[in-house]
Amino acid sequence: MGAAFAQARAAAERGEVPVGAVIVRDGRIIAAAGNEPRALRDPSAHAEMLAIRRACEAVDDERLTGCDLYVTLEPCTMCAAAISFARIRRVYFAASDPKGGAVENGVRFFHQPTCHHAPEVYGGIREGEAAALLKAFFAERRDALPNSGM
Repeated sequence: MGAAFAQARAAAERGEVPVGAVIVRDGRIIAAAGNEPRALRDPSAHAEMLAIRRACEAVDDERLTGCDLYVTLEPCTMCAAAISFARIRRVYFAASDPKGGAVENGVRFFHQPTCHHAPEVYGGIREGEAAALLKAFFAERRDALPNSGM
């Protein structure tokens, strides 16, 4: 999870929402990414999506059987679907996302009858650290907004 946090902090430094992800196979990181939707002008460039793409390239397969995903924020519906399609074995995430998450919150994607593959899920790992990183990022953005005079 430490490597995922490093990716999240790097994303924040680039002005992206601080979410980071790494994919591990056999105890070795095979892919890592931080959010890049702004830089890539791509709404699908979430940390999980980029890490999945890079891991698939690294193993030369569209399936990531035997791989585990570590991510600093509960995956959204789009990312949960990609995790399922990639056949990722386990998902470890830090902070829950009551508004946009789709694993423990929202649609609870892996519990739907239409979900083809449900990984093992472990949430709340270093949750306070992830929540603090996100809160600080958004507080800084709010503080930088010009005063509306109200």
